[in-house]
Amino acid sequence: MAIERIVNPEQDDEIASDEQKIENILRPTTFADYVGQDRIKKVLKVAIEAAKKRGEPLDHILLYGPPGLGKTTLANIIAREMGANIRVTSGPAIDRAADLASILTNLQDGDVLFIDEIHRLNRSVEEVLYSAMEDYAIDIMLGKGPSARSLRLDVPKFTLIGATTRTGALAAPLRDRFGMLHRLEYYNPEEIASIINRSANLLNAQIHPEAAKSLSVRSRLTPRIANRLLKRVRDYADVNGDGIIDVVTTTKALDLLEVDEVGLDPADRLLLSAIIDNHAGGPVGLNTLAAVLGDEISTVEDFYEPYLMQIGFLERTPRGRKATHKAYEHLGKKQQRTDSQSQEKLL
Repeated sequence: MAIERIVNPEQDDEIASDEQKIENILRPTTFADYVGQDRIKKVLKVAIEAAKKRGEPLDHILLYGPPGLGKTTLANIIAREMGANIRVTSGPAIDRAADLASILTNLQDGDVLFIDEIHRLNRSVEEVLYSAMEDYAIDIMLGKGPSARSLRLDVPKFTLIGATTRTGALAAPLRDRFGMLHRLEYYNPEEIASIINRSANLLNAQIHPEAAKSLSVRSRLTPRIANRLLKRVRDYADVNGDGIIDVVTTTKALDLLEVDEVGLDPADRLLLSAIIDNHAGGPVGLNTLAAVLGDEISTVEDFYEPYLMQIGFLERTPRGRKATHKAYEHLGKKQQRTDSQSQEKLL
């Protein structure tokens, strides 16, 4: 059974309507409010101004990178800066080519179509998208068998913004049709602290600067997780204190949530401990790690490993995953070396 994680960057707090309202409040609406990703913002500002000056739609944009870094938020800001309407959907939601045709024909000139998890589009849907992106036209088949005929329909001149956490899973012909490709990088602690301060202000919560700094270090360099942890710390401060978020309150709240000083949760520690204790530090195959965590292999690759590698606790090798010296130190374990790593296991 998979472990529920408060630091899961994929989870978007959209289960409860009240939580969704809070997410909408915290979501930046302009480039000025959007903290971080400065290089991407500079490029996008130039492209948007040029497109507006020429009266043309913006080039199609692909945003990729780990979850929780602000791809959806950035897409909404782009549409707002262009003065355009945005239609939001996801790859799994577009089942058939007819579904995509319906969406495209209902757009207006200059509209933005945002497709999250675009790498999960069906191949038949992708093929319809090719001509829509290049020629602003789609080909649909009418009828079946020998009497079937192709009908070409014009669609409005729109801008497609695709978002994906797995750019390698995107078909090359689709990837090549994007005019701009931008990778969102992990934030630094100062940027996360700035996001936390902004969110606390919007939530009418008083937070000390040192508490924001402490919280930023434990937020896995990810804005979505930072906002989620801030809300949980605010709850703790309201119930067990005077509502003011200080370092002591932050530490106690995150200890209760079992999020340690570098942002690791019980699932992360279980993964690292399994590699160290059961497999002499690795290398260990993905099948083994997925079985230990009770999760899918793709989940381990997409949502466990990126941050652990970012902070230098996990190493990918051709033979499997290995825990680094930093992981041993953090977990308080002694690193033992053998002559030829005879205990290495591959599954």
